[in-house]
Amino acid sequence: MAGTSQDHVHSTLTPPLADRVRNIRQTALRRLSARCQEIGGINLSQGVCDLPAPPEVKRAAQQAIDDDYAIYTHLAGIAPLREAIAAKMQAFNGITCDPQREIAVTVGSAGAFACIALALLNPGDEIITFSPYYTYYIDALKLLDVRVRFVNTHPPDWHYASDELAAAFTDRTRMVLINTPVNPTGKVFTRAELTEIAGLARDRGCWILTDEIYEYITFDVPHVSIGSLPEAAGRTITLSGPSKTYAVTGWRVGYAVGPAEVIEKALVASDLLTICAPAPLQHGVLAGMKLPDSYYDGIRTDYQAKRDLLADTLTGIGFEVYQPKGSFYLMADFGAGRFPNAMAAAESILEQVGVATVPGAPFYANPAEGESQLRFCFAKSMADLEEACKRLKKLPK
Repeated sequence: MAGTSQDHVHSTLTPPLADRVRNIRQTALRRLSARCQEIGGINLSQGVCDLPAPPEVKRAAQQAIDDDYAIYTHLAGIAPLREAIAAKMQAFNGITCDPQREIAVTVGSAGAFACIALALLNPGDEIITFSPYYTYYIDALKLLDVRVRFVNTHPPDWHYASDELAAAFTDRTRMVLINTPVNPTGKVFTRAELTEIAGLARDRGCWILTDEIYEYITFDVPHVSIGSLPEAAGRTITLSGPSKTYAVTGWRVGYAVGPAEVIEKALVASDLLTICAPAPLQHGVLAGMKLPDSYYDGIRTDYQAKRDLLADTLTGIGFEVYQPKGSFYLMADFGAGRFPNAMAAAESILEQVGVATVPGAPFYANPAEGESQLRFCFAKSMADLEEACKRLKKLPK
C-alpha cells in the first residue's frame, strides 16, 4: 500500500538541534589556523605552545606508559600529583589546601572550568568578568544559560573603572570570573585590583573563579593569586595546569583548588563527563612539578625576549603595541584605514606574508572596540618567530 503524504512529511523531517548549540560556532581562530596550515604559514594565532616539553616530563610519561599506568585513576587524580599541587599552591600561590579534599585533577583547566561552573551556577545566574576576555568562557557559559555582565578594561595598560565594576553586581550575581595573566591582553591584575575585586565579592556573597594557567609567565611584575587574599578566603576556586608551563597543551591535564564542598561536587560532574584525566600523563606532569626554580626563570626570560622581538617588529611596521605584562600573547592596533576591519586584517596578512593572527573584535563585549586590533601569540621557537617577524616586515606600512 502506498504511503500517505503525511508519512512522506515525517520521513523527510530533520531532527532538531538542541537550543543550547544553535548559535554557537567554531571560532575564526580555528579557521585561520587551518588555512595557515594549508599554505605552510607560521601560526601566531592559536596558543598551541608548539615548543618541546621538558625531557623530564616526557620521560616520566613514557615510563608510566611502559609501566602500564593505563587504567582509571582516582577521580580526583593520582595522590602524588595532588600532593605536589598542594605544595606548589603553598609555596608559589600562597594558598594552603588539603590534597585529599580540596584539589581536583581534571581533563585540562577547561574541564575544571566546566565542572566548577556546573557545580556552582544555575540557569539564569549572572557572572561578572572582564573584557577583552577568553572566548571559551563565554561560549561554555552559554551552554549553561548563565548570563555574563562585562567590565571593560582599556588599553594601553588594560585598566578598569572601579565604579563600573561595582555597578556590575546585581541580585543575580553568583560569581566573579578573572584570568590573570590575561588571554588575550597579557594584563596581570595587581594586588590592589584583586583586593578590590575580592572585597566586592565578599560583600555581595559571590564566588570567585580565577584562571591562572599563565601564572609562571610574567614580565617584571609579580603574579598574585586572589585566593591568597584574606578578602577571598572560603569563596575562591583557582584553576591552573601544566599546559602552558611545560608546553603540553594536548595532554589535557589541569586542576582546580578550592573549598572541599565545591571540589566534591565538581568531581561528581568531572566523573560523569570524562571520568579522569589521562593516567600516564599525570605522572609526566608530576615530574614537571619537581623541576627547579631555574626552569621557570628560564621560560620567563625566553618569553620576554620573544615578546620584545615581536613588539619591536610590529612597532616598526606601524602598529601600536599594547605591551603585555604576562602570558605569551600581545594585542596590537594596526590603525584606522589600514584594513577595513580586524577580520580583513587577519585574512590579508595571512595571504600576503603567510603569518596567522587572530582578529581582536571577538575578544570584546563590544566587538567594535577591537576592530582595529589583532592578537599575536609568541609561544613559538625563536627560529619560527624570527621568520614570522621577517615576513611581517614585508607588509606595506
